[in-house]
Amino acid sequence: MKYFVTGGAGFIGSNLIDRLLEQGHEVIAYDNLSTGFEDNLQKAGRNSNFKLVLNDLLNTRALTESMAGCEFVIHLAANADVRFGTEHPGRDLEQNTLATFNVLEAMRSNDIKKIAFSSTGSIYGEPDVFPTSENAPFPVQTSLYGASKLACEGLIEAYCEGFGFKGYIFRFVSILGERYSHGHVFDFYRSLRSDPDKLQVLGNGLQRKSYLYVQDCIDAIFMAIDKANERVNIFNLGTDKYCQVNDSIRWIADYLELSPKLAYTGGERGWVGDSPFIFLDCSKIRNLGWTPRVSIREGVILTLKYLQANSWLLEKRA
Repeated sequence: MKYFVTGGAGFIGSNLIDRLLEQGHEVIAYDNLSTGFEDNLQKAGRNSNFKLVLNDLLNTRALTESMAGCEFVIHLAANADVRFGTEHPGRDLEQNTLATFNVLEAMRSNDIKKIAFSSTGSIYGEPDVFPTSENAPFPVQTSLYGASKLACEGLIEAYCEGFGFKGYIFRFVSILGERYSHGHVFDFYRSLRSDPDKLQVLGNGLQRKSYLYVQDCIDAIFMAIDKANERVNIFNLGTDKYCQVNDSIRWIADYLELSPKLAYTGGERGWVGDSPFIFLDCSKIRNLGWTPRVSIREGVILTLKYLQANSWLLEKRA
């Protein structure tokens, strides 16, 4: 099959592309390199079934032309900057919602009917029920990122109904692993490299979060595409565990053999829109036969090992 992957030079996208190419598929990656890196695609670049298009999803002509001949779109490109969303509120609308509309229109122009989309557990805001299932009622949205992703889901669902598309929507927890380039493990590791004796922690460190290893995430995506047959297929993706931020800090410090002094900024939220408890019910994807292989702690350590071996990533994100 010929796949079109937006955000293909990013953390999840590049790992997914490697897997697709290993399976013998053709892949076109589309990326503007705003957060992705061509270095992530070195392995893919050696494969004759791979092509990289450097352009933006807001360039509708280039997007439509680049997608010609593809059969399946995996839409991973997004502005994932939840923490600073209120400083540039238009970015989530443009990079997430409008970009998704453009992807759907480009699919329609090219008569492509299948799309997989990376949504987020943030669409649940601050729910009352834990673990939170796919059919949980939506509370008030607490982040511009979550609101924009929820709008993307609505567009995809409407295109499935109106134009006969088939959609796979994946609501991720935070993803860890090789090529990880933003998030708390990256930030803590970079900070401790600079000053191993102290570490600033946003909030009170008691925030409870769930995380998923990137290869487990990709396994779940492939399994859902293979086995789920509804017009719109929505899945939470995460582990059946969660940890406190303080737990993650302890794992990081122990692995690095450091004992930093922790300075908390205070409050149960690290920033506007930071949910103090994220824990998704993933029984729906598990019922298809998927089980994550890597624990949260193991995912944190694997991420640290990758960052230690790839200092170029920290330098480019400086």
